[in-house]
Amino acid sequence: MEKRQDWALGTGGSGFSHVKEAAIPKGCHIEVPAAGARSLCDLAPCRPDSVSARNGASMTRKKLWGGRFAEEEDPLFAAFNDSLPFDREMIDADVQGSIAWSRALLHAGVITGREQQRLASALRKVLRQHREDPHRISESGAEDVHTYVEASLRKRVGRLALKLHTGRSRNDQVATDLRLHLKRKCADFEKALNQLLSTIAGLAERHGAAVLPGYTHLQGAQPVLLAHYLLSYGEMFLRDRERLRQLVERMDVCPLGSGALAGTAYRVDRKALALDLGFRTASANSMDAVSDRDFVLDLLCFASILMMHMSRLSEDLILYSSSEFGFVRMSDRVASGSSLMPQKKNPDALELIRGKAGRVYGHLVAMLTVLKGLPMTYNKDLQEDKEGLFDAIRTAMSCLRVLDLVLGTVEFRPDRMRASAAEGYLGATDLADYLVARKVPFREAHGIAGRIVRRAIDLGLMLEDLPLEEYRRISPLFRRDLYACLRLESVVARRSVTGGTSAGQVRGALRRYRKRIRS
Repeated sequence: MEKRQDWALGTGGSGFSHVKEAAIPKGCHIEVPAAGARSLCDLAPCRPDSVSARNGASMTRKKLWGGRFAEEEDPLFAAFNDSLPFDREMIDADVQGSIAWSRALLHAGVITGREQQRLASALRKVLRQHREDPHRISESGAEDVHTYVEASLRKRVGRLALKLHTGRSRNDQVATDLRLHLKRKCADFEKALNQLLSTIAGLAERHGAAVLPGYTHLQGAQPVLLAHYLLSYGEMFLRDRERLRQLVERMDVCPLGSGALAGTAYRVDRKALALDLGFRTASANSMDAVSDRDFVLDLLCFASILMMHMSRLSEDLILYSSSEFGFVRMSDRVASGSSLMPQKKNPDALELIRGKAGRVYGHLVAMLTVLKGLPMTYNKDLQEDKEGLFDAIRTAMSCLRVLDLVLGTVEFRPDRMRASAAEGYLGATDLADYLVARKVPFREAHGIAGRIVRRAIDLGLMLEDLPLEEYRRISPLFRRDLYACLRLESVVARRSVTGGTSAGQVRGALRRYRKRIRS
């Protein structure tokens, strides 16, 4: 066996240590430290079986924690352990957090003003380089986005890069990056939700007078205005937006400066740091700060409930677009055909939204399961907080945009909806109310109305077509004016209480709805 000398970061990641000599298998090539090397971290052994070598990467595989170890990780474990394939999308947040941390170190007296300027300038260049060539990061062979940024920084400023991690742990760094990243995603969600809310308002305004059957148990129940139906989903999506804003407020807390779990030993002004990063405040407890993933659950809960609401609306429209209902026609832009049956027009966009709801639910359950048995504080299990979360965000966001496209292109068929409402005996409750107005107890009136419906069905007639003598045979209280109360417009107009489906109530609700969208 030959011998080598290995240089690496110290165990805390904040300094250097000259590690003991380690045995090197024969045939393994070791780089000889070049004269004038800028930093100890520029000197790392090159191993033929490293992940970077395997992938043909340009960046030498370096760890931020290697001083404690005499052997290198197995390539299989390296691939299993690495998070770069999914956490690389947090590079903007990582650079933003690192620049703010450099300013905190400046104010704490750890680095000079010139050093801070060099670090900040180099970090911005790293980010700019990434935006110009996004594939560079995936080819780097880095363990994660944080390693990539630090290694890229080290190439630009040499030994100075090693000072940036002073007093900072990967634990509080990751927690901060994730919150910063999610705050941006939440802003995107709110924008997409507002667009959907506005589309619903436009539909409700254009179809203010249209009547359709309302259902319970998927059985015709009572007629309602189409605008009232549309605004019912508007209310759901407004609550989703409220949940989104609430979770952003809870998430708006900065963990940076909590260190690994006990807080940093350097005189960092954490409140100023939090404000510098755009957070409302700094976290109150360092142990909670590095292990908390409630905000991930909050976002997954929001996404799951949002998907549930989108799935319900999708299910309605799938049914309403069928030939059996025929209430809507889907645009060719959001439908597909059959490879066998030429007549088919399938509502695939809506079916995919309905199906993807389960996918998002799965990510919520998975994260709850990850967290339920974790001891304080940070555990590597928490690396599982990102893949499902990021997929849930992408899925819910794409569904939001597709649903808005569907609603923006759908064609409602008021005549078909009205005909269905007229054929379904939906005025039966108003028959009972007619008798109640004549001092008949409601339970008794309900029974009389039910007998009239049964008689109409036996004769194959609608309630409006049933002769008056048939009504009077069951109850002498009926007069010819009962037919006026059975008209769809009359049935709808009588529901004039707050939140009801009368035209006046719906117009007021639409005005308030538009105002709430803008709030």
